[in-house]
Amino acid sequence: MPNYKTVFFTLGILQIILGIFMLIPTIAQLFYKEIDSSFFGASIVTIIFGTLFFLSNLDHDRKLNLQQAFLLTALSWLSIAIFGSLPFIFSNIEFSFTNAFFESMSGITTTGSTIISNLENMPKGILLWRALLQWLGGIGIIVMAITLMPIMNVGGMQLFKISNNDSSEKILPKSKEIALRLIYIYSGLTLLCAISYKILGMNIFDSLTHSMTTIATGGFSNYNDSIGYFDSFSIEISAMIFIILGSLPFIAYIKFLNGDRKIFISDIQIKTFLKIIIFSILIISVYLIINDSTQLNLRSVLFNIISILTGTGYVNGQFDNWGGFPLILFLGLMFIGGCAGSTTCGIKIFRIQILYSFIINQLKKLIYPKGIFILKYDQNPVDNKFVASIISFIYLYFVIFFIITALLSLTGLNFITAISGAATSISNVGPGLGSIIGPNGNFSSLPDLSKWILTLGMILGRLELFAILVLFLPSFWRN
Repeated sequence: MPNYKTVFFTLGILQIILGIFMLIPTIAQLFYKEIDSSFFGASIVTIIFGTLFFLSNLDHDRKLNLQQAFLLTALSWLSIAIFGSLPFIFSNIEFSFTNAFFESMSGITTTGSTIISNLENMPKGILLWRALLQWLGGIGIIVMAITLMPIMNVGGMQLFKISNNDSSEKILPKSKEIALRLIYIYSGLTLLCAISYKILGMNIFDSLTHSMTTIATGGFSNYNDSIGYFDSFSIEISAMIFIILGSLPFIAYIKFLNGDRKIFISDIQIKTFLKIIIFSILIISVYLIINDSTQLNLRSVLFNIISILTGTGYVNGQFDNWGGFPLILFLGLMFIGGCAGSTTCGIKIFRIQILYSFIINQLKKLIYPKGIFILKYDQNPVDNKFVASIISFIYLYFVIFFIITALLSLTGLNFITAISGAATSISNVGPGLGSIIGPNGNFSSLPDLSKWILTLGMILGRLELFAILVLFLPSFWRN
C-alpha cells in the first residue's frame, strides 16, 4: 500500500494556516462592529481538522514521490476551497453550499467570478476574506509552479531551465529558500500596491483588499462596478502597473535580486507579453476608429486589455458594446494569459512562443525536406519531449474548453454565456461576455449545475489540467 502520510501531513499544515488567516476577518469584524461568529467558528473547525491531519501523520517519511506530488497538488486546492467556503456558509448572508463553494473556488484559483450581486452591502469580513483567498491562491500557485510542479513535469519551471540551461538549485540551494524569497517578493509588491492605492484616493480597507486581488491577478472587488467605481485614471494606471508586475515570472525577480539587472528587458517571455499588450491596444483602437470613433476610449481599451489578458478581470466600464471583433479578440486574450511562474493562468506566453516556433519549423521542412531545423527557445535547443507536452497541453486545453461549453449549453445557457463562461473558468479570468456574466453582470442567476461545471473548469485551469486529470487514470493508483 502506498504511504500517503506526507500528503495528509502537509494538508494538515495548510488547513491550520488557512484557519489562522480566518482570524484576520474576525479582527476586521470587531473593528467595523460587524460582530458574528462566522469566521471564528470557521477558523476553529478548520484548525481542528488541520490539527487532526497533522498529528495523525507525524511519522511521515518527509519525502514526496511523483504520485504523492500529484495527489497533494489536487487535494490542497480542493481542501482549501472546501474549508474556505465555511465563512460564507456560517455567515448571515445565507449562502447555499453551491454558492459558497463557487465563491471560495473562484477566490483560491484567482478566477474572480462572483455570485454576489450587491457587493457594496456586504460585510467587511466577507469582502476581506474574498481578497485573502485570492491573495493566498496567488502566492500558492507561484510557489507550487516553481518548487513542486517541476517534479511532475507540469508548470512553468521547465521554461526557466530551458532558457537558462540551469536549474533552480543553482539559483538558490533549497526549495524552501526559493519559497521564502517568493513570499518576501510577493508580500513586498502587495504592500507597495496598497500604499499606491491609498495615496491615490482609496480608503485603507479598499487599498488593502484591492492590492491583494491586484497582485494575485484575481480581480475580486468590493464594488459591483469593480475598479470603475473609483472613476480615477490614476488608480487605474496604478492597477495596470501592478497587474503587469504580478503577471511577470517571479523567478525573474529572484534573478534580479541575485544581480541580473537586465532580466526584465532581456527575458524573451516578458518581451513577448508586452508586445501582445501593445499590439492588442493598437488593433482595438484602429477597429474602433474605423467603425465607430465615438466608442474609442483609450483609457478603457488599455485597462480592459491588460485586465483580460492577465486574467485579472477588473473592469472600468462596458466593453461588450464595442462590436463583435473586440469580443472575439478578448476571448482569444483570455486563453493566452500571462507569463509562466506568475499569478496568471491561461495557456501562458511561453507555450504560445514554442508552438509558434514549432509551426515555423514545420513550414520550413515543407520547403526544405532535407533540411535540419532545431527548435530553439531564447537561443537554446528545446527537447522534443517538452515540445510534445506543450502541444498535448494546448490540444487538451481546447478539448476541455469545448466540453465545458457543451455542458453549459445543456444546462440552458445561451451560446455567448456558455462559450465565454467556459473560457473564463478554464482561463481563470473572472467576468465573461454578454448581458448575464459580462462586465456588468455576475454568476448568481446561473443554475447550480452550471456553477459546479464552472467550478470544475476553475480548478482544472488553475492546476494546468494534467495535475488533475492524471488522478483519473487507473494506472496512477497502481504501485
